Amino acid sequence: MSTVLITGANKGIGYETARQLVAAGHTVYVGARDADRGRAAADTLGARFVQLDVSDDASVEAAAKTIEADGGLDVLVNNAGVEPRAADGGFVPVAEVTADSMRSVFETNVFGQIRTLHAFLPLLQRSEAPVVVNVSSGLSLVRGIADPESPARFYPAVEYPASKAAVNVITVQYAKAYPGVRINAADPGFTKTDLNHNSGTQTVEEGAEVIVRLAQLGPDGPTGQFFDAAGPLAW
Repeated sequence: MSTVLITGANKGIGYETARQLVAAGHTVYVGARDADRGRAAADTLGARFVQLDVSDDASVEAAAKTIEADGGLDVLVNNAGVEPRAADGGFVPVAEVTADSMRSVFETNVFGQIRTLHAFLPLLQRSEAPVVVNVSSGLSLVRGIADPESPARFYPAVEYPASKAAVNVITVQYAKAYPGVRINAADPGFTKTDLNHNSGTQTVEEGAEVIVRLAQLGPDGPTGQFFDAAGPLAW
């Protein structure tokens, strides 16, 4: 069994991913920015809690030291993410996008993944079967949001899909740089969570399935690829 860290795991897909991996017999760390919510989630799941704010260098470094002292890490699930929405759940108009609003989303969705990769890859390289799952989105695929016939075409906002496109590049380049680590991206699909004001069409159980599957890859599993529930996706 593996030791797994899931960022942003106190609710939504992260919480469900933790639940399924605990049920499969793995040791799971619930990484959460809010200590009270994170501990409550970990206690409910039978998991461990580690305070981790992916937008803060010191927090990520402290979490890495804690997990190293506890015995190390086999699997990192980069799940923490944000999607800007209006108060009523509507999309932020393109005319209102600024450099600061874009930077705010990238701070969590992109730079946050870089922080955790930088801090935890040295630990993962000591594992016999190290794995990284970067949670991306089908909205990362420009061909989808550009195609008039694609369901993704409807999505009008800028920050979120741009950040997830960056996640895809990160996944490929890190997989090339660390061939001994299985590093893949996952598209959970349009899942009903707080992130999208519960507008998704899938359950969290359905959304977590591909992440859970990739988190349990063996040393001979694929790397540098993009997957949804149905299998590999073309970048």
